[in-house]
Parts: sequence; C-alpha cells; structure tokens
Amino acid sequence: MENAINQFVPNVHFEQIPIKNLVSNQEYQRNLSQSHITRAATHFDLYQINPVKVSRRNGINYVFNGQHTIEIVALVSGSRDTPVWCMIYDDLCYEHEADIFANQMKYVKPLQPYEIFMANLEAGNDDQLVIRDLVESYGLSIGSTTGPCIICAVSTIESIYNRYGYHVLSHVLRLTVGTWEGDVNSFSANMMKAIAKIIVVYKDLLNDDIFKEKLGAISIKQLTRNAKDRRSGYMGFAEAMILEYNGKKKNLASRLTINKLYAKDNSLFSALDDEDDDVSDDSLNIGENIDSEIE
Repeated sequence: MENAINQFVPNVHFEQIPIKNLVSNQEYQRNLSQSHITRAATHFDLYQINPVKVSRRNGINYVFNGQHTIEIVALVSGSRDTPVWCMIYDDLCYEHEADIFANQMKYVKPLQPYEIFMANLEAGNDDQLVIRDLVESYGLSIGSTTGPCIICAVSTIESIYNRYGYHVLSHVLRLTVGTWEGDVNSFSANMMKAIAKIIVVYKDLLNDDIFKEKLGAISIKQLTRNAKDRRSGYMGFAEAMILEYNGKKKNLASRLTINKLYAKDNSLFSALDDEDDDVSDDSLNIGENIDSEIE
C-alpha cells in the first residue's frame, strides 16, 4: 500500500541553500527579465515566495524552476549569501530538467482577473473595495460572465483606477452608463479604455452631455464596425467616438481633434497604451484573455 502511494509523492528533500551556491541560466531557460525582477522586488512579499526547484547533479545545485525568485530575493536582501528554500531532486539528468521546465505550466489553470479581484475583496484590500463600491454606486456589478450592467473586464477597470485615479474611473463609468444605459456590450475593455483615453487627453474640452447625446444615437455594433475601419484595438474606438462626437460641427472651437489623441505630451497614458486588451472586440461578449507569468 505504501509503495502504491509513494508513486504519487516526488522523491525530494528540502534545504536552505545560499543564493551564491545556486546555478541558473541554463540553455533551456528563458532569459532573465530585469524589469520583472525590479517590479517584483518593489512589491516584495515574503509569503509569495515559492520553493526553488533544484537538480543536484555532480554536487552542483542547478536551478530549473525559480531563477527569477532567487534574483528577486538577492536584490531585496542585498546579498547573495541569503538562503532560499529549495526542493532538491537528486535523480534528474539535464534532459529531464529541460523537459520539466518546458511542460511545467502545460496543465496549470491560471487565475482569471475576476478570481484575483474577488480574493482581494476577501482579503479586505483597499483598492478592490473602493473599486467595487464605486462600480456599485452606478448600479453596476463586477462579474465573471457578461450581462446587462455587469463589468467583466476587471483588469481594465483596475488598470484605469491604479494609473489615473478614482475620478477618471468614475468619469468612465458615468459616461458609459449615461450613454448606453448598461448595455451588455458597453463595458468591454476596448470601450472603457477608449473612453478613459478621451477623458485623460481632452480633459475640460470634453462635454459630457454632447458625448451622451451623440454616442447614444449610434448602436455599439455600428460603433464597433466603425472602430475596426479606423484601426485595431481601443484606439480605433477612441477615433470612432471622436468622429461621432464631432458630427457635422462647423464651429472648430467645439470640435475635438483626433490628432490630439496621438500628441507627444500624452505620456500620462503611455502605460495603458502598452497593455494588451483583456477583452477582444473581434466579436462581442467574449471573455478575458490572461497573460500569465511563471515565477
């Protein structure tokens, strides 16, 4: 009976090994990402550290899962003498290590943004509590499946809140609800990013009443077609919205120029420009794409 059970238990032992005694950057591993190391070090949390997987061959400790972890700990601690917990395998060859590395995430189901958001709510984290309360103040809810007045593009509203603040996110929700009255397709990532872009770029030049009147007169499906004719992603939506907003205005002073969307002084929005859309608008009502990262 014991032998039958043991076939499901890896033959490993745990040791604390100083980082200086670990060898990584083998040929099958990806290159170290210094930006990831710096970002993780800035938000270092002792309880988020996983044991480093080590293959001990010929007395040398080869890291085959956790090379970023050891560099993050070394950076935060300021010393490569700092030990980390290691899960030691004594029976692996180089080829077996490479195979484990290649397939370690093959059947791992990554957390969805909604699942992470809900866990943060359970943990009582302030940002998620504020976002939830703001969303609910507009008669909306955050959910994992699409429906009227339900926001599924969770990472988008978190990104807008984190980068541009409470009032920009509130303005986005106010315009969206006031224009499309909770339409199931009005809360896609591309739609909300486009509105946030317009709010951040045009500031006081944007007239909310005109936006709601002009954009509310066009269906989201038609707006989506117009956006695709302009360019891909949320910038196509931003352009299509500005064209509808301007209509046939002859008064140049009240028109919003599309060129301003691409002005060099829009550095405030550059971080969101670099992000992938977490909801594709190639077709409406589809779920979020997850960009997971090992370690």
